[in-house]
Amino acid sequence: MTIQRKRQLNEKKFPNWKNLPHGGRRYWFEVTGRHGWKARYIKEVDGREETVKFYQEVYDGNSNLMEIHEKFPIDKGHRKIKEVKK
Repeated sequence: MTIQRKRQLNEKKFPNWKNLPHGGRRYWFEVTGRHGWKARYIKEVDGREETVKFYQEVYDGNSNLMEIHEKFPIDKGHRKIKEVKK
């Protein structure tokens, strides 16, 4: 698959992206939950559009980053950033 084709597929899957200084890109899309929480899925690629990192950020209803789940290259599980106050 060509770099251009990979880029087209990433742009289709991820409606937002930012060019990075090293020639790669950071793609992302967001999903809003029923209770106001939001998840942002982020994919970082190199200049050949090869995935170098994929992770999820979870935000509370006030847009505070609560946890990060690194999924690629190694699944490190969820890492809490802030404790949820009940």
